[in-house]
Amino acid sequence: MHLLRTAGIAAASTVLAAAVVLGGTAAAQAAPTVYKNCTAVQKVYSGGIAKQSVTSNRVTTKSGKVENRALKGTVKKDDALYKANRGLDADGDGIACEKS
Repeated sequence: MHLLRTAGIAAASTVLAAAVVLGGTAAAQAAPTVYKNCTAVQKVYSGGIAKQSVTSNRVTTKSGKVENRALKGTVKKDDALYKANRGLDADGDGIACEKS
């Protein structure tokens, strides 16, 4: 009888531990924030939001020449966050709301 109770407690503990782990995983995968405009983005990330693969800012000068420049400010590299705010990437270079 004592062995049965101990086994039942162990099983209940395992189920509880699994529920805590799974619950923590779901919370970590919350939907990314969608910002209203670039002013709102730059309050949080001064350099904008970029795709993970972006290493420089593609800029077209007044003369029409395309240059690659270093990223400025605090740039958040996060594919899901960028995708949620892709509409704020006016020049389509993979960085939303960047500083030129």
